Amino acid sequence: MSKATDLRQKDVAALAAEVTALQRAYFGLRMQKATQQLNNVAALRVARRDIARAKTILAEKQAAEPAKA
Repeated sequence: MSKATDLRQKDVAALAAEVTALQRAYFGLRMQKATQQLNNVAALRVARRDIARAKTILAEKQAAEPAKA
């Protein structure tokens, strides 16, 4: 689980890479669930929320970027 404070310290490119990595991990969890190999289904919820947290902070940083320029 990634903390918002840790994510806020990253730049836009690193956050975009983090979102991609989280989405790939979430896809893997979904495939495990589909093949009934996933024991901890709560991991899906945690992964979804991690993605949402990272996307929210990424959107905040992208919105603040044009204001600085």
